[in-house]
Amino acid sequence: MNEILHAVFSTEGFVLGTLVPFLFVLTVVVFVHEMGHYLVGRWCGIGVQAFSIGFGPELFGFKDSHGTRWKLCAIPLGGYVKFVGDMNATSSQPNSEELESLTDAERKVAFHTQPIWKRAVTVAAGPLFNFLLTIAVFAVLFSAYGRYVSEPMVAEVTADSPAAKAGILPGDRFVSVDGSKVETFSDVQRLVSGRAGDTITFVMLRDGKEVTVTATPRLMEQEDALGNKVKVAVIGVVNNKELGQPRLITYSPAGALTAAIEETGHVIQRTGQFLQRFVVGREDKCQLGGPIKIADMAGKAAKLGFEWLVQLVALLSVGIGILNLLPIPPLDGGHLLFYGVEAVIRRPVSEWMMEMAYRSGLLLVLGFMAFVFWNDLFGC
Repeated sequence: MNEILHAVFSTEGFVLGTLVPFLFVLTVVVFVHEMGHYLVGRWCGIGVQAFSIGFGPELFGFKDSHGTRWKLCAIPLGGYVKFVGDMNATSSQPNSEELESLTDAERKVAFHTQPIWKRAVTVAAGPLFNFLLTIAVFAVLFSAYGRYVSEPMVAEVTADSPAAKAGILPGDRFVSVDGSKVETFSDVQRLVSGRAGDTITFVMLRDGKEVTVTATPRLMEQEDALGNKVKVAVIGVVNNKELGQPRLITYSPAGALTAAIEETGHVIQRTGQFLQRFVVGREDKCQLGGPIKIADMAGKAAKLGFEWLVQLVALLSVGIGILNLLPIPPLDGGHLLFYGVEAVIRRPVSEWMMEMAYRSGLLLVLGFMAFVFWNDLFGC
């Protein structure tokens, strides 16, 4: 019995070692996303009936002075803000009869009776707050720990690699990658790692002269900092201490914020690039995981230290923000798509069309969830 309790409740066990870090990561990301909807909605004068972390039966909660029910529910895989007039947690459009059932006071603060711009900014605030969370995390980490960088030098070239075939030589210095100037070796890795199979132009500095070469990165399985097997695109060059001259960059608060915004932009760009390539079948399906994979990563990050766990929060927050901006009902991007159409045609989309779109979108979302669960359990 003692062995079982130790396995479950020790910091190496399931509860403290995996479940608690997973709930921490997911709860922070979901709370910030929904808080974006809540704060901007309230700022726009929209009434809020409920703010929920999780779905399903309520575990505990309270009602504030504005009449909003704040609650924690049993299924911790998301959350929602339910505005006055919403028919369900996805803020689906009420039909004419349902709108008529609202009192005059409710209709005045109901979400769906507001001008388009108020609805749009309220919906967009969720993903925006996710991106702001990532910026805040990176800014704090850069201020506290700085960042190690290395010069973009080539110390070794792997035999028969794309770099070797392109004519890249030891001692070369990367100047640009497909027109993007690089200052560190990490810049090179960032610009190459998500582009397997693409022909990329590299400008190299060799003996004081610039040389232009092209190479096509290929996928290679590597182990990331958390011990996960990942496939990244490489050209087959190695950096070392002698040529890379690694150094620690420290930041002022303003400098840390600037670097955090830039780094968040890079993460958003790479995530969007991955999703685009994934849709057309150019990325490994095993790179996408669901709650089980996130829980595993959270447990591994927690063992490395709290700063690793908050980095995972930052990266997951970007992913959640981008996924919610996809133009698929009932995601935030689907709502924004409808508001865009409404602004163009100067009237709401028909109830029938909206209902069909919501049903189709919900099937897509459920299909995606089933796909990542399958990857977690059996596929990878």
